[in-house]
Amino acid sequence: MSDYIRDAILTGIWETFQMTFFASLFSYIVGLPLGVILYSTSKGRLLQNRVVNFVIGLIVNITRSLPFLILLVLLIPFTRFLVGSSIGTTAAIVPLTIGAIPIVARMVESSLNEVNPGIIEAATSMGASPVYTIIHFIIPEAMPSLLQGGAINVATVLGYSAMAGVIGGGGLGAIALQYGYYRYQKDVLWTTVALLVIMVMLIQELGIRISKKHRKT
Repeated sequence: MSDYIRDAILTGIWETFQMTFFASLFSYIVGLPLGVILYSTSKGRLLQNRVVNFVIGLIVNITRSLPFLILLVLLIPFTRFLVGSSIGTTAAIVPLTIGAIPIVARMVESSLNEVNPGIIEAATSMGASPVYTIIHFIIPEAMPSLLQGGAINVATVLGYSAMAGVIGGGGLGAIALQYGYYRYQKDVLWTTVALLVIMVMLIQELGIRISKKHRKT
């Protein structure tokens, strides 16, 4: 493997990290509130609202059901409008974020559903408002599950980032495609695959450790 390829792989690792970090961050900025709304407006919850829950749930389900490669193509005009280009690391963050938002929303909703109803009843009996109960009782109680779900989501975004290489998204996916597949350099292909697998495993292990540590505190 030449020095040029090694440099390209190192650049690909950095670009993959950038895409994963920013897409995960932005997806949680939007997805976390959506997940809280889905939870709190569902039947029997503190802010039950059938219409709001149905509309948001429908949007989340439709977006989540689209295969990511199709979503990448569909969002090309929007990505070009938003960042001025449809290729490159920055451009790839847009579809990665939009693709991850519904996953985050459902993970958050699922984590909050695990909270013991007794905690909610205790908070309500003390006169806490629904919003106060959600922020100060439900979310902190669900934090270990939220952290573990967060690690899974980051790993998912990392996997999606490899697919972004198909439309020139950069990162390890682009390296694997350009050098490993198109130029038949199998060593490059397997190296990038191995790096992606290692990165996913490290993220998941870190998430599990943080989640366990939080449960003990």
